[in-house]
Amino acid sequence: MSNSTPATIEDVARIANVSIATVSRAIHMPEKVANSTRLKVNQAIAVTGYTTNAMARSLRLGRSNMILVVAPDIGDPNFSNILIGLENEARSHGYGILIGHTQNDAQRGLEYLKFLNSNQAAGLILFTGILPFGHQTMTARLPPSVGVFEPVFNGGIPYVGVDDIAGARKAVDLLIAEGHRKIAFIGDSRTRLAYSRRRMGYEAGMDAAEISADLRIVFEGDGTIESGRLAVEQLFMRDTLPTAFMCVNDQTAIGVMIGLKARGYDIPGDFSVTGFDDVPQAVFMTPSLTTIRQPRTAIGKHAMALLLELLSDGQPAETEILLRPDLVVRNSVSAPSRIRR
Repeated sequence: MSNSTPATIEDVARIANVSIATVSRAIHMPEKVANSTRLKVNQAIAVTGYTTNAMARSLRLGRSNMILVVAPDIGDPNFSNILIGLENEARSHGYGILIGHTQNDAQRGLEYLKFLNSNQAAGLILFTGILPFGHQTMTARLPPSVGVFEPVFNGGIPYVGVDDIAGARKAVDLLIAEGHRKIAFIGDSRTRLAYSRRRMGYEAGMDAAEISADLRIVFEGDGTIESGRLAVEQLFMRDTLPTAFMCVNDQTAIGVMIGLKARGYDIPGDFSVTGFDDVPQAVFMTPSLTTIRQPRTAIGKHAMALLLELLSDGQPAETEILLRPDLVVRNSVSAPSRIRR
């Protein structure tokens, strides 16, 4: 659609290949429209920028001072501190923040495109790791955008986050320095690029220490507490036990600790455990969790600064900014019991 001509309901109906009445029902009575039809209508609305909000439509000829932040889970412990950095930097330059919570629902992500096509948001910050839109053609319509927390897969979008490989190296190097050789990597390295980089750090550390493949255990999960607990159960059933668990994030590490304690094992007396992220629960675990701390507020600040540079038609020197994480040594790691005197 032309940026100077507001889209009409007829445009939406034509692109969705449905009647005008169906478009109206999808907007005003969505519960009476089939999911597949509602999705087609929402996609057409997103493509055209159609909106029934007169104020939003009037903004089409202007420029918004709002930034849309799209996140899959605003309850994620990492989100709030990154948001603080984003918001502080935005406010210092006269911008505000809109939050789009997708709840890991692709259709919700699609609906937020309406903010962009109606000029209610000048730029986009993505926590999702994927473009939230159903059509490749929509990428050409995106405003300046930056990915945070999770690199945007095949999106060609600048990214600001933690150096996952370096952080994982710090964790595995600590375990190796304590005398561990049989170290399990527990996590999700298949569906998230950030997590796959953490596995790369694990492998690089094991390679550097010349630890053979038969001493490496990799158990894929989904990054949740339950997947950590399940990993423990699976490893005990296989009778393939490490002396240490290096977990892809703190949630997984907490699940591993719960699983080990349920079986009566002592941490770190019997097994050592490390996490990644340094979420608030980490320090309150018993024992407190040794982990990798993400500089979350700094990530938010750098991401917003990069987006504002793009909004001012600047060409950033870097398309990927990786901040160094810190190793936080607490009480969940010690030497393996077999060599402890």
